[in-house]
Amino acid sequence: MSHHFIDIHPHIISSDQTLYPRNPLGGKPSVWSENRPTSWAQLLSAMDEAGVEKSAIVQASTCYGFDNSYVADAVQARPDRFTGVFSVDLFAKDAPETIRYWVERGLSGIRVFTAGSTMPTQANTLDDPRTFHAWQAVEDLGIPFCVQMLPQGIGMLNTLLSKFPKVKIIIDHFMSVPIAGGPPYDGIEPLLSLGHLENVFLKLSIITVRECKKGQATPESFLDRVMKAGFTSNKIAWGSNYPASDGSLKEMIDESLQALSHLSKEDLDNIMRHTAISLYPALA
Repeated sequence: MSHHFIDIHPHIISSDQTLYPRNPLGGKPSVWSENRPTSWAQLLSAMDEAGVEKSAIVQASTCYGFDNSYVADAVQARPDRFTGVFSVDLFAKDAPETIRYWVERGLSGIRVFTAGSTMPTQANTLDDPRTFHAWQAVEDLGIPFCVQMLPQGIGMLNTLLSKFPKVKIIIDHFMSVPIAGGPPYDGIEPLLSLGHLENVFLKLSIITVRECKKGQATPESFLDRVMKAGFTSNKIAWGSNYPASDGSLKEMIDESLQALSHLSKEDLDNIMRHTAISLYPALA
């Protein structure tokens, strides 16, 4: 399969627990990190099969916490195919220095995990002033900031958007808004309220793709609603969530292309490739 797509949300985990010791956030590892560990070499093989040209590997914080060494080593080994998105303790006094360290190691984005598989409710720390020195460092460096959150965190996110308007923020998994109810998609207003902001982007993961096909929802009606609110295709980038979600990377590509088949070629190319490059120029 010819290489064309770019993936901004795969994860990798090494089988070598001596070189890369595991220390998940909160001490609780994700189920997938224990059951489906995937090395960077295995990811590369899956990319070749699926037609994924390049990937922005996202730190598996539910396995490694804030030690981004494995992602950094993968990027160093294959800078022609990978860049990386790291996580740090935003509360640490040396957070700005740590952020600069990982950027110097070749990583080109940062992520904060405030809700997810091992954290079912929204953390109340997203806009804690003690993290502002880290956010300032991100703004100074000009790198994008991925935020995994729930709609309940919209007030905290708005605080950050007001204080750091130059930071490009990528919202993971469309903020996990409720989709299955179908049109008019009541409950997605927190997400839509950000559509007018030029510095807010959405990550369309396989999680969201699959949610669009449940209940009364359809990918066409949901994406139409989101895009009309201002999240045009140049503000949406695809990410697999492989191997955290079930299925092969090729299956995720095929599912996503089917779900996006109603879009124009320009919109499809933006979501599956060009928006990723605008966010992570290292992937160009």
